[in-house]
Amino acid sequence: MSEFRRVGLIGVGLMGHGIARNLLRHGHALHFLDHPGNQPVEDLVVDGAVRHSSGAEVAAATEVVILCVTGSPQVEAVLCEPDGVLEGLTPGTTVIDCSTAIPSATVALAERVEARGGRFCDAAMTRTPKEAEEGRLNLIVGAPPALYAEIRPLLTSFAETISHVGPVGSGHRVKLLHNFVSLGFSAVLAEAAAAARRADVAPEALVEVLGNGGGAGVVLERLSPFILADDASGFRFSLSNADKDIGYYRQMVEELGGSHQAADGIAGLYRQAIDQGHGQATVPELVALLAEASR
Repeated sequence: MSEFRRVGLIGVGLMGHGIARNLLRHGHALHFLDHPGNQPVEDLVVDGAVRHSSGAEVAAATEVVILCVTGSPQVEAVLCEPDGVLEGLTPGTTVIDCSTAIPSATVALAERVEARGGRFCDAAMTRTPKEAEEGRLNLIVGAPPALYAEIRPLLTSFAETISHVGPVGSGHRVKLLHNFVSLGFSAVLAEAAAAARRADVAPEALVEVLGNGGGAGVVLERLSPFILADDASGFRFSLSNADKDIGYYRQMVEELGGSHQAADGIAGLYRQAIDQGHGQATVPELVALLAEASR
């Protein structure tokens, strides 16, 4: 892969904007789909990014197309809908799917890309919009070894840690495992913090004891600002997205014939808040929502 590439991006949202910003910083030519769901893109356009009105136009103008959308239905739509990416795909173009998706759907879509002469890999993201803007995402990649070696220099434009975990679909499998653990820990901590509020336990005492014991870790670091001061800015991940990811995990495990009893309970906790109209609240805010619900 040459040092600079013509890169397409579909999904300039909270995470995609950071990816776009860092692609430009590293000298890549950026083309993106103009969409109402994008974050403000004027800064990107000033730095040379080019808007397009369809996925087909983005694909026709680029060598690599990065997808940064919500989940499997959105990935299928941007690839396969009329005037979508597949219609503009030229032989040899690489599609990199950075969404969180159902692995079986990922494998099926990869076959459709390959049937059009393209190449496909999944590069699921972890971390937050803050790290996306800093170019410090973690990526979990499913790809053939040769393709992974080719695209890795491009991925380092916006990622700090890159793990190649197997063939196509593996990135999304491991991401769902990761998110189940992360969001499961978040649900447990939120419920415990809500109980602590009800019991008038000092939040500083709770955070100190957890941090010195079995509750220490990244999840505590992310939720502590809210537990201590109702500050949710460090973990801008909505309850609706959490529900979606846990649902994908449960579907994956069902397809594998495995147990998902813990996931069922965690899903119920998120679903309860969503059913009460709080789907766009962030995961840290679950602490307050559960505390209020319990009074």
